[in-house]
Amino acid sequence: MNRIEKGSLLVLAIIVAFNIFFGLGSIPLLDPDEPVYAETAREMIQFNDYLSPRIYNEYWFDKPPMYYWLVAGSMHVFGDSEFAARFPAAVMAFLTVIMLYCSVTRLFNEKAGFWSALVLATSVQFFYLGKAAVTDTTLVFFLTGALLCYLHKKYWLMYVCMALATVTKGPIGIVFPGAIIFLHILCTGQWRLILKMHCVRGLLLYFLIAAPWYYLMYQVHGMEFIDTFLGFHNLTRFTTPEHPTRVLWWYYFPVIVLGLFPWTGLLLQSVKASIADSRSDDLGKMLFVNIWWLFVLIFFTVSKTKLVSYILPMFPALAIMIGWNIARMQKENYGIRWSWILGSGIMFLLLTAGWVIGGQQLPEVAFGGIVLGVVTFILGLSIVWALWYYRDISFAAWLHVVTGVLTMVIAFSFLLPMVANRFSVKEVAKVYQARCDQQKPVYVDKFLRPGFMYYTGKPGLEVRPKSNDLAAALNAPDTKYILVRGLELRRLKDQNKLQHLNEITELGDIYLLEKY
Repeated sequence: MNRIEKGSLLVLAIIVAFNIFFGLGSIPLLDPDEPVYAETAREMIQFNDYLSPRIYNEYWFDKPPMYYWLVAGSMHVFGDSEFAARFPAAVMAFLTVIMLYCSVTRLFNEKAGFWSALVLATSVQFFYLGKAAVTDTTLVFFLTGALLCYLHKKYWLMYVCMALATVTKGPIGIVFPGAIIFLHILCTGQWRLILKMHCVRGLLLYFLIAAPWYYLMYQVHGMEFIDTFLGFHNLTRFTTPEHPTRVLWWYYFPVIVLGLFPWTGLLLQSVKASIADSRSDDLGKMLFVNIWWLFVLIFFTVSKTKLVSYILPMFPALAIMIGWNIARMQKENYGIRWSWILGSGIMFLLLTAGWVIGGQQLPEVAFGGIVLGVVTFILGLSIVWALWYYRDISFAAWLHVVTGVLTMVIAFSFLLPMVANRFSVKEVAKVYQARCDQQKPVYVDKFLRPGFMYYTGKPGLEVRPKSNDLAAALNAPDTKYILVRGLELRRLKDQNKLQHLNEITELGDIYLLEKY
């Protein structure tokens, strides 16, 4: 059995902890998703009800309670803050990386485990979501745990992980691992594994852990819970687009290109190597890893509702392939790695242009985008030089790690704080509390409503986007406040309705207005 190296584990833990926990509370909660989870956890504490999630002081059945429970616990320890809301997601991201190192080391070798963990920890999408107050890294921890337990033949623990994933985000907690494992058994013909997996008793254990919350919710809320949670938030979202403009078969390919950066240039080569260059004892495991990431990608490509964060469960599988491939190339260590040079060269050039052009879209970060672009270009050039001139696999791989860490530092130290007011209502909420009559009604853009509730404690009256809600609010005769994005103001067909509005403040294209 391959040994875990304490020195490697310590180095890994330091790098991962820095990349995940740095700047965790430095920016406000970003609308609309982060404030939803923070506010729901806060209302659990406020109402002393840890069974039924609430928001705006009303029951809502969007997600199971696992992440709310974790945030509520964090708030009890650290107080009510951005740091407390994000801390559980960061811890789960950190634990996922450490788990990946230990598992891949046992399955393949120590170098494969080390590089797999570093690839995951320094990938843009993983460390970004690891710093966000959302459920994704908690789900990924349990899903990854279940799938790795299958490879290690730790079947009882596998069922426990599936159950906890189900209490984190619903039926996906058993559907994903179950489907991936079944497809692997189907492809390998190892049907006897089903007998060894204690399926009947394992499912009893699964339901013993996962079912109580669902049962109690049904007892309290009846069919309303079933129809809303299973009907709308699971089945309807899969079959009906929540965002019709995103129903594109290629939607997730740009997400992978950016999300896996700085390792994207190694992806195609690693997929090929996992199939063509696997030794006989690695081939079955790499087949499982390929089924893992392909299933997640195909499932969410077929799904009508698409969000950037949905495909995060495939990232541990991609990290395993790339980490295993780096370890393989280190062992062979011959020739110039032209595919790595070409792949990373192209991707670093694309991201260099992306950071610069993207920065130009937001004046606040135009200079920062140039800085990040220059840093990316220099590091990309250094990687190409290390591979072509020195033929040094380890040095080139470490330069990728440095790129991931520097990208994180620049983003969370300079770029995100500068544009926070565009994506968070926090500062506008402060102006509202200081300058507005709290007794008058306030109408709030649906996109901004969770953040407004979190930062003011007032739910406001919802103004739905692309609807007549804003026009109706402006037509009503009473004096009121309106908190709305500039996007919605510009969509208003009758611009004359804006004449009787007093602009109290505008920050980052978010407007606080008073109708008189």
